[in-house]
Amino acid sequence: MRRYRYRCTVCRTTSPVVHQLDDLAAEGEAHRLALHGGHIPDDEAAGQVDRLGRWYAALSPLVALHARIADGLSDLRDTKTVGHYWWASAGATLILGGSAALVLGVISAAL
Repeated sequence: MRRYRYRCTVCRTTSPVVHQLDDLAAEGEAHRLALHGGHIPDDEAAGQVDRLGRWYAALSPLVALHARIADGLSDLRDTKTVGHYWWASAGATLILGGSAALVLGVISAAL
């Protein structure tokens, strides 16, 4: 399940997590109309966040991949909570480590 947040750096406020892009657009529009008279603040941000509330765009590629796998595994059990289950984080680590070992084994066999 995808999670999104709207962030206004002028007011220094962040919206609650929403699960649909339409809700994200409505959240940003309501904030702009209520507090900025319809004007678009400089440096506002809207984007996808993981279950820990981190912006995917701010994460390094490997950490973002780990977070997406752990989010997917955590969503198998409960889609409404936040945070990763310990087994989901461990499973994501094993999947990434196993994939790296497989690629390394195929490359070394080819050489």
